[in-house]
Order: sequence, then C-alpha cells, then structure tokens
Amino acid sequence: MNRMADCSSQLMNSMTPVTRQEVLGLYRKIFRIAKKWQSASGQIEETIKEKEYIKNEAKMLFRKNKNVTDPKLIKQCIEECEARIEIGLHYNIPYPRPIHLPPMGLAHKQGRTLRHQEKLRKISKPIYLKSHDEIS
Repeated sequence: MNRMADCSSQLMNSMTPVTRQEVLGLYRKIFRIAKKWQSASGQIEETIKEKEYIKNEAKMLFRKNKNVTDPKLIKQCIEECEARIEIGLHYNIPYPRPIHLPPMGLAHKQGRTLRHQEKLRKISKPIYLKSHDEIS
C-alpha cells in the first residue's frame, strides 16, 4: 500500500482534501471488492483470475491517471471508476462491457471518412471506458 501512496503522491498534492479522500476511498473500495469477489461460474480458478484482473486493472488505471490535475478530468475519472464498480457488481463481471460501434464506425480509413469515424467512435464510447486506449 505504501508503494501506491508514493506513486500517487504527485496527484494527491494537487487535489483538494475532499477529492483526495474520495480517490483513495475508491481505490480501497476496489481492493475490498476484489478480496471478496466470487466469479459467476463459482469455479475457484475463475475467481482467482478475476480477482487478479480487478487488482491489476485498478493499479494500471490509477497509475495512468495519477498525473491528472484538472479538477474536471479528475471528476470524470472518479465517475468512470464509480460506473465500472457499479456495472461490475450489478452484472457480476469484472471486465468492461463491450461497446457497440455505430454504423460506419469502421469505414475506410481515408481523409474525411477517417475523421468522421473517429468522431463516431468517440461519441459512442461510454463513460466507464474513457481511460482505456482505443483499440483499432
């Protein structure tokens, strides 16, 4: 836990005390969820795999966003985290739910069409996947 505190100290210094507490609370909440997690299949191997996924995903995304200083972006990251938690608990699936691309979302990659399809993909991306890089 000390290592995570060191990694995110730069972010924490630029936050308000309330935001800092909220972020740390979410981080702890994710690890508590991972500790108690049971896979939908009930298989021990699957449960262990999903617990590790939850922990690794949380570490990766929190580290990725540790240098965010804009209060609006921090709030967006918090909302994304809360959405991922709620969706994961509701559906009992730790992985992000797939998104459906709009028609023409994967059209030819040239000029105006490319810009249009990038815009369509950006618009269709749900809040719980904003921190994930786009896979083309």
